[in-house]
Amino acid sequence: MPKETAVYTHGHHESVLRSHRWRTAANSAGYLLGELRPGMAVLDVGCGPGTITADLAALVAPGRVTAVDTGTGILEQAAAVAAERGLENVEFAVADVHALDFPDDSFDVVHAHQVLQHVGDPVQALREMRRVCRPGGVVAARDSDYAAMAWFPETPVLSEWQEVYRRVARANGGEPDAGRMLLSWARQAGFTDITPTAAAWCFATPETRAWWSGLWADRTTDSVYAELAVRGGHASTEQLTAFASTWRGWGAEDDGWFMVPHGEVLCRG
Repeated sequence: MPKETAVYTHGHHESVLRSHRWRTAANSAGYLLGELRPGMAVLDVGCGPGTITADLAALVAPGRVTAVDTGTGILEQAAAVAAERGLENVEFAVADVHALDFPDDSFDVVHAHQVLQHVGDPVQALREMRRVCRPGGVVAARDSDYAAMAWFPETPVLSEWQEVYRRVARANGGEPDAGRMLLSWARQAGFTDITPTAAAWCFATPETRAWWSGLWADRTTDSVYAELAVRGGHASTEQLTAFASTWRGWGAEDDGWFMVPHGEVLCRG
C-alpha cells in the first residue's frame, strides 16, 4: 500500500460511532485543556461525529474551530451536534491531513484525536499540522496503543482478538500501537519542544463494561473492520463470531476490567 494511503479500519458503523460519540474534551483531550483560551483559532483534524469538536468550540468561543474529516457524511453528523448545542463558531470541511488546504500559520491550536494511528504517513501528517500552526501555538495529538491494552479476567480469546485487530490495522496501512510512537513521530516532523504524556480509559463498572463489550462485539462482526478482516484472510467469519461472543461474556463478568492506554504529545516549534 503506497505511503499516505491507508484504509480507515473502523469505518462508520453504528457500533463505531457509539464509541466516538461518547468522547468529550474532558475524557479524551484533558492534556490539551490548559492550553485553550477564548478567542483562539483551532483546527480539529479527524473530527468524526464532532463531540470533542463541540466541546473545544465552547471553550474557545468567541474564537473559531475548523473541523475536518475525510468524508461529507461524518461531517454532517458533526455539524448536527454543533447545531444541537447552539454553537455558531464551528465550520466544517473535507480534508486530507497529509496535505491540508490551509495557509501556513492559520491556527493557534491543531488537534488530532485517534487520527495518526489510521493514516499512511503520520510524520507527514504532523508536518502539515505544524505548518498550519502559528508560531507560539500548539499541535496536540493523542492515540491509543492496542498492544498495551490490558484486561481481566485474562481471556485467551481476547488476546487473539487483539492480535487479529493489529494485523488488520497494519494491512490497511495504519499503526495500531501509535500511542508509544507519537514522541518519535513528532521529533521526525521537526518539533523540538514536545511534552509527552500518557492517560487511559478504564471500563470497570457494570455499565461501562456492558457498553464497551457490546460495541466491540458488534464492531467485530458487523463493521467495515469485520469485512476487511475476512477479505484480507486475517480471520474467518466463525472466528469473528467467537470473538464477539467472548466480548459479551467478558462484559458480564462481575470483576471485569479493561484499560485503553493512550500516548499524548503537546508540540511547539
